[in-house]
Amino acid sequence: MKFFDLWIKVLSVWVVFLVVPPGFVEARPPNVLFISIDDLNDWTGSYGGHPQAITPALDALASRGVQFNNAQCQAPICNPSRASMFTGLLPSTTGIYFLGPDFRSVERTREVETLFQYFHRSGYDLSTRGKIFHGRMSKVDQASFDENSPARRGAPWPKVKLSYDKPNSSKLWDWGAWYEKDSDDKDYLTAEWAAQKFKKLSEQDKPFFMALGFSLPHVPLYVPQKWFDLYPLESLELPATMAGDMEDISKYAIRLCASGAAPRHSWMMENDEWKHAVQAYLACTSFVDHCVGMALEGLEESGLAENTIIVAWGDHGFHLGEKERWAKRSLWEESARVPLIIAGPGIQKNVRCDRPVGLIDIYPTLVDYCGLKEKKGLEGLSIMPLLKNPQLKWQRPALTTFGPNNHALRSEHWRYIQYDDGSQELYDHRKDSHEWKNLASDPQYADVIADHVKWLPKVNAPADPASSGSGTPLYRELEKGNGKLK
Repeated sequence: MKFFDLWIKVLSVWVVFLVVPPGFVEARPPNVLFISIDDLNDWTGSYGGHPQAITPALDALASRGVQFNNAQCQAPICNPSRASMFTGLLPSTTGIYFLGPDFRSVERTREVETLFQYFHRSGYDLSTRGKIFHGRMSKVDQASFDENSPARRGAPWPKVKLSYDKPNSSKLWDWGAWYEKDSDDKDYLTAEWAAQKFKKLSEQDKPFFMALGFSLPHVPLYVPQKWFDLYPLESLELPATMAGDMEDISKYAIRLCASGAAPRHSWMMENDEWKHAVQAYLACTSFVDHCVGMALEGLEESGLAENTIIVAWGDHGFHLGEKERWAKRSLWEESARVPLIIAGPGIQKNVRCDRPVGLIDIYPTLVDYCGLKEKKGLEGLSIMPLLKNPQLKWQRPALTTFGPNNHALRSEHWRYIQYDDGSQELYDHRKDSHEWKNLASDPQYADVIADHVKWLPKVNAPADPASSGSGTPLYRELEKGNGKLK
């Protein structure tokens, strides 16, 4: 009997050894660092949108992962872009098209489980600081986070505007050297907070999801003088423009894309401010790149980087004179295209992907990458196949919407735009990256248009009654007409 007992013990040891080898530790789910950069277009070194852009941190991140060269936002303005990304629903589904309302006050999205809530429910420690939701919306979704640290304002803005001091102009629209030191700016404080937070996160066993939001290069474009010194005015290059660029598009398109808050390009030219404003945008981009670098350095020093997926993105693009306009709020490339870089364990390094993807695809992609249960009801697609093979065939174009029935579809080579009044635009990016020649009226491109039209959304929800634009007559007209121009 004793011999039999001994044999059972020996056998059980071998079974344990075979099933759970010595030294085996169950793999910890990957962490997520989610970096939002407000109003950042493709003016970075790796994207090459401006040949003089200095962004070593973002360039280094791109060398560590996959840079999506054809990523598009779902709406060319802050609130609906972020609401779509975090809920996984298109603006044409939710009716959130403009600056307001926050998504928790809209019936269609009041109970939607956000990206953050889903990860929180899946056992992740969630923390956030800076601009992630639009404005003060972080209060609305506070329950998603274990730590919701509001961004400190930093030093005050100047009492008198430095550059754009027109009567009744938005207090946000201004640019110039300001602040004595980097730490006077709230983005620097956000990066500093993140670097310190990583040290605490390294001491816990739980996987984390950190959402980090930087406000620059959103206006006002204020940073210390040393960042302006990187871009001497006498050698600064300006974006390419073409006289008569708007002559082959509809009046509806021109009215829809007019920004009430931003300066007119004619004002920039007449007041000799174009170079100064471009200099300020580049200076702020270099500064926020430095802040991103601070956060990434803190991640490396914590020892957490090797098990962390990093997603760096901008919420929409930004015009700086291209097509003779400023700011976002257009369905053209400068406003709809966004930077998107994904790096982490198992992801190819220093790779560029030209397939069209959308910010709405990030929610299902992170769920897929982190091995969580599939989230039903999302309107985006996981782009994990492209992270594995960036040259994979990819049929679906990326959709951008600005108001009901106003849509742009970006495929690998084409941008097709259809407006609510029936007018259209078509641009061939292989020959016309500036989108100067509208081909929509040329019969030889009818098949190209037909291939894109089939991807337009079948649902076009009316604008939510609480929608708010920028206070211009156009936006008031859009709001009263549920997104339709009278």
